[in-house]
Amino acid sequence: MPGSRTGRPPVQRSVRRPAVPPKAPGDNPLRGLRDRVKKAWDRPLTAYYLILGGSLLITVLGLVMVYSASQITALQLSLPGSYFFRKQFLAAVIGGSLLFAAARMPVKLHRALAYPILAGAVFLMALVQVPGIGMAVKGNQNWIALGGSFQIQPSEFGKLALVLWGADLIARKQDKKLLAQWKHMLVPLVPVTFLLLGLIMLGGDMGTAIILTAILFGLLWVAGAPTRLFVGVLSIAATLGVILIKTSDNRMARLACIGATEPKEGVADCWQAVHGIYALASGGLFGSGLGASVEKWGQLPEAHTDFIFAVTGEELGLAGTLSVLALFAALGYAGIRVAGRTEDPFVRYAAGGVTTWITAQAVINIGAVLGLLPIAGVPLPLFSYGGSALLPTMFAIGLLIAFARDEPAARAALAMRQPRFGRKRARGSGFGREPRRWNTMRRRASAARSSGER
Repeated sequence: MPGSRTGRPPVQRSVRRPAVPPKAPGDNPLRGLRDRVKKAWDRPLTAYYLILGGSLLITVLGLVMVYSASQITALQLSLPGSYFFRKQFLAAVIGGSLLFAAARMPVKLHRALAYPILAGAVFLMALVQVPGIGMAVKGNQNWIALGGSFQIQPSEFGKLALVLWGADLIARKQDKKLLAQWKHMLVPLVPVTFLLLGLIMLGGDMGTAIILTAILFGLLWVAGAPTRLFVGVLSIAATLGVILIKTSDNRMARLACIGATEPKEGVADCWQAVHGIYALASGGLFGSGLGASVEKWGQLPEAHTDFIFAVTGEELGLAGTLSVLALFAALGYAGIRVAGRTEDPFVRYAAGGVTTWITAQAVINIGAVLGLLPIAGVPLPLFSYGGSALLPTMFAIGLLIAFARDEPAARAALAMRQPRFGRKRARGSGFGREPRRWNTMRRRASAARSSGER
């Protein structure tokens, strides 16, 4: 054969491939992904972006769901379909201004506002009980009419007042090293909280009273209250809660509806709780589609307020509800991180109080919709319809943003950043000096011609 002297066919030799070095123990892709995620979570601005992005996403998604869930209710009241959405959008715009203002305020100004906000909240909450001024909604006397269709619920501002005033009070006592004595830990924090609770319970709003109690326990916990002291205050609050529930048929009926799957007869018919479960069950994995809820057509009461999470589950499915839960979890994590990394006592207590407030209210609302907790009548923060609840909550989110920006590492990271467009001029540039020469195509072409290129 050609190419072979012996007449035999040439031997085909295989090409040797370079040996692949064995993987090192640290080359595990899952471990590398975990390390990258951990590094991203440990960045100085992680809490800042989580609070800002999470709160904005919750608010925007809440506006969409309020528009979807409130259309039928508005039409049943002979109102335009977008009536409740327009009011909520106006509240969101005002709340956004409050959020921006709170995020730009220094910590000293926040502390200076604590006492005026507390005094204003107590005055308005007392004004609710004055005949002719306060008004009852759904059996609770906790509203003040502002004229037209606008109302205000002062007890919602009591949450913000307790957070700011309580944080300032505990921080001052810590500076004076008085927190080691139990009387300074409790007085006047607990008596003032009980004053707010009394004004709220005069109107019959036990749901808001539970949130204020949770804020009190959050402040005591972050302040490092002894276990015996903490258990003592918890026992007193639990005893009062049992008495208030036992003496009210309406509250006993709500307690009896935990885990109900079928409507009943009598006072505890569990209609709202059961239809909330029906809405969640019919949503499936991805929901029936935005605006395609069936339960909001008169079957589910308060579809755009207390039970908006049920409508979300019906229209957006399990994916939508898990997204809402993830956003609230990220918001809670960021608040805990801000409280744990700061050196300022006021920032620690205020961040802990705000985080407790938003997290506890979200758990109580979602737990009631899922049938795991009694229906307390509290809205889902930043999500449900209600301007009185949205405004102080967005101001509180602004507090967290300000605290997250105020961390030393976060301040350094923000200071190192330069604007993407319109960067600052060099130090030598100024009035009367040669303007900056931009590297344009015309400049490169003229430079090429001047070098002798034709």
